[in-house]
Amino acid sequence: MNLIDRTREGFRRTFGHDPAGVVFAPGRVNLIGEHVDYNDGLVLPMPIAAGTAIAWSPQDGGIDAVALDFGGERDRHVQGSAMPHHPADWRSYLRGMAACLADRGIHTDGAKLAIAGSIPRGSGLSSSASLCVAIGRALAAASGIAEPAPQTLALAAQSAEHVWAGVKCGIMDQMAVAAGEAGSALLLDCADLQTRQIPLPHEWAVLIVQSGVTRELVDGHYNQRRQDCEAAAAALGVKSLRGASAELLDGSDLSPQLARRARHVISEIDRVRASVQAIEDRDLARLGTLLRASHRSMRDDFEISVTAVDNLVDLLNAAIGVGGGARMTGGGFGGAVVAVMAADQIERVRAVVAADYRPPCGGAAQIMIEGAGRVPAGGHE
Repeated sequence: MNLIDRTREGFRRTFGHDPAGVVFAPGRVNLIGEHVDYNDGLVLPMPIAAGTAIAWSPQDGGIDAVALDFGGERDRHVQGSAMPHHPADWRSYLRGMAACLADRGIHTDGAKLAIAGSIPRGSGLSSSASLCVAIGRALAAASGIAEPAPQTLALAAQSAEHVWAGVKCGIMDQMAVAAGEAGSALLLDCADLQTRQIPLPHEWAVLIVQSGVTRELVDGHYNQRRQDCEAAAAALGVKSLRGASAELLDGSDLSPQLARRARHVISEIDRVRASVQAIEDRDLARLGTLLRASHRSMRDDFEISVTAVDNLVDLLNAAIGVGGGARMTGGGFGGAVVAVMAADQIERVRAVVAADYRPPCGGAAQIMIEGAGRVPAGGHE
């Protein structure tokens, strides 16, 4: 049973009648541009096939929701009176998204919602952003109003993360989920939210491998890296590290730790620009070199990798050779690895991973394959 059918059936089982409709929001994988979105940088994510589906029907008297993937947990509340759920979980995002849409002048009515997803939790593939955008789409549909513009959905979702879940994330995940298009990477300028679709060559493919190390962003690591970047920008006299340069950094007296953080951000933004050019030039070898450099920078300067992830990246890069490359993707401290290579190499590389990599928890590595024309962009059914 596919995700849409499973969600519809869960709604019927919970509420005793068919839903009025089903919405979908994809997850995302970031090809390159890690931890630069909250530094006003450039990022290059793309939507993936996995995502969040929500079956919906309108109702009076507030929101009644069921989380099908969490044992049928329920949440009932009236908009405008809900408080964040502690500890933060799916209910925090549900309540927060309704409130944050209202803050932007989009007042939604009550709804029955059944929520299900196909993104592995803690995988670094933006399950929370996918959930928030799907909630926004479902509440708008149940209220009979036009779906908010992608930028509006993304900003509301980011606010829900900040205020209702306690994660001081940037805007990349939400914009990638809300504005991404099938088969393309999204070049996003996080300073002004300007976007450009970068179609991937049809002869290329994207491989996503779960390291098996589940990471959490609310345990302080993510927020601490953001604080380091803000401290570095202040010491360098710039609004954000987007305004810094390698020359400015070299002439500064930053502490070694802050200098490493700033060096990653400055160099990563440059790698995003170069990666867009490599894709447009169909230069897979050049893109692979940039992906490998990105991982080294995250490992050594931003210090957000772990041994299991490094081993998986090394295995993939050795298997791919010069025709592409791999790097960790997501917030760090576990999660997924992304690799770009020629599509005709996918089965060979996948076999190498299956034979030679074992997640720390045991079992087989989870592998996803994405590429041009293979990714649903989400929306309504």
